[in-house]
Amino acid sequence: MKIYQERIQGAPQFVSYFKPVVDTLRNFGGQAKPRDVYASIADEYGVPDDVRDQLNLNGQPKFENRVAWARFYLMKAGLIYAPQRGVWALTDSGKTADLPKDDALSLFKAVQTRFRGKEDDEAAPEDEVVPEGMNYWFVGAMWDEGDQSQSFLTQGIWQNGYEDKFSALVRQMKAGDKIAIKSSYVRKRSVPFENRGRAVSAMKIKAIGTITGNRGDGLTVDVDWEEPIDPPREWYLYTYRTTVARARFEDDEMARRLVAFAFEGADQDYAHFLAQPYWVEKFAAEAEPLSLIENDVGHFEEDAAEVVTFTVEDIIAEGGFLPGDELHSILKRLKIKKNLILQGPPGTGKTWLAKRLAKALIGQKLPSSDQLRSVQFHPSLSYEDFIRGYRPNADGRLTITDGLFLQVVEAAKAQPDLPHVLIIEEINRGNPAQVFGEMLTLIENTKRSRSEAMELAYRKQPGERVHVPDNLYIIGTMNIADRSLALVDLALRRRFAFVTLEPALNEAWRGWCERHRVAPDTIRLIQLRMEALNTHISKDRTLGPQFRIGHSFVTPFEVVSDSRVWFREIVDTEIRPLLEEYWFDAADRAREAIYNLLEDL
Repeated sequence: MKIYQERIQGAPQFVSYFKPVVDTLRNFGGQAKPRDVYASIADEYGVPDDVRDQLNLNGQPKFENRVAWARFYLMKAGLIYAPQRGVWALTDSGKTADLPKDDALSLFKAVQTRFRGKEDDEAAPEDEVVPEGMNYWFVGAMWDEGDQSQSFLTQGIWQNGYEDKFSALVRQMKAGDKIAIKSSYVRKRSVPFENRGRAVSAMKIKAIGTITGNRGDGLTVDVDWEEPIDPPREWYLYTYRTTVARARFEDDEMARRLVAFAFEGADQDYAHFLAQPYWVEKFAAEAEPLSLIENDVGHFEEDAAEVVTFTVEDIIAEGGFLPGDELHSILKRLKIKKNLILQGPPGTGKTWLAKRLAKALIGQKLPSSDQLRSVQFHPSLSYEDFIRGYRPNADGRLTITDGLFLQVVEAAKAQPDLPHVLIIEEINRGNPAQVFGEMLTLIENTKRSRSEAMELAYRKQPGERVHVPDNLYIIGTMNIADRSLALVDLALRRRFAFVTLEPALNEAWRGWCERHRVAPDTIRLIQLRMEALNTHISKDRTLGPQFRIGHSFVTPFEVVSDSRVWFREIVDTEIRPLLEEYWFDAADRAREAIYNLLEDL
């Protein structure tokens, strides 16, 4: 049986490519570009052109996508890594791996729970680049049982306290890498520079060492620890708050300075960091009052701090009517593509869902204002407003000023281990190609690195180049029923994944209405009449499916005392004006549709 026909019992077809991928990389000397791996496997295993040309539901070559998924699972198992973008390489474990069918199946079962069996029609995610040679890791040691630092030093290990988080990063650690135990916190007082009493992110370096081995379980690495740093050294501003972070010293000057501080004993040059745009604005004398309120936090250790998490399950609990599998799939597309647009008819919950997807991506119910920001596009919005342009300063002089987008970019660069999300409401109400300018290229998920940086139309200094970091995500919303809007620029479409939201008068919606005391007979009546109205709108040649009425119009967010009065008020004040606008030149149609909704109420 040919490799493209073979299927290991109990696993998807792409699992059959585990061994060919490892063997092919070994034949190339341990690393190769993806296109060379595809070609070599096709030649070695006799994959015909007609099979290579087959496409999946998303228009991707099915053969190449299956090989890419095999590589992704092998990476999660610690057998493959990416020494640079566009290169696959074997780890030390991968160089000796054999992977007969039973081992391939076991590897798949150990990793597969996150992806829910949809790999054939989903693009395999790209991986974080992990350069060859020495890497530098900053890790926490505060678990539920308290600070584990001394225990780790005594045992000569570092251990991940979460079985379901950070395992992929732990597997990337290798012998020879440097590791530091850190503790992250925020303070407002007794900092070695002028912070005007505002919150400053800080980090203590408690111990450093050299990794001597990786046990391959995603939990434990062996470490040759140096003597504990007593007292711990304090580092400010550019910090890592997550439990496991790799310093991206290869393309980030601030990360290189942190590495020198932690592992080489260098001092921190506060002036260098305070000159970066994010901290210039954060500690400016004329900071806006809202910024001061948002920064009014006390001193606390974030490794031990209580954080209210937010997940897909919380989206459903708060009134999301999409199935969990679909929400997980949307979130995964956002993580891969970096840019996502929710489109749909009016009232389908685009903005509502965008905000909750952002919270689920960040993982917090109450993310900081730095991590989650939103803006609404409108016809008069310009590049100078959104990206950068001349603005009068406090003295009345015109100066080059960063717009919202570059402010978000700088915040993401200053907090490289945290996801940052920008929500753009009504993204097609402005002129996206004009508003984004050069950023339309830089937001592409394959160009999120310093090596892809470009000069902007307005430069603060000669030769200044800007790039968009890969921890910045964009979620746009788009009302497809707005007749005043032009078609979306194809260049924008290529850089965003699009998800269409439909009116969802389903069982989840019914259950929500029941919990808010809407009478069952009224729920059924609303469902039947709204579905009939939407069918009528869809068939109208002057309108079409994009003009259907979404479920948000008839979704209660408070307990309803009189169900029929509640529905009648919604029709009179919200749905009636919309239908009269739809049929502005056919008033009889609007009156008939409204009558059908309100009959006998």
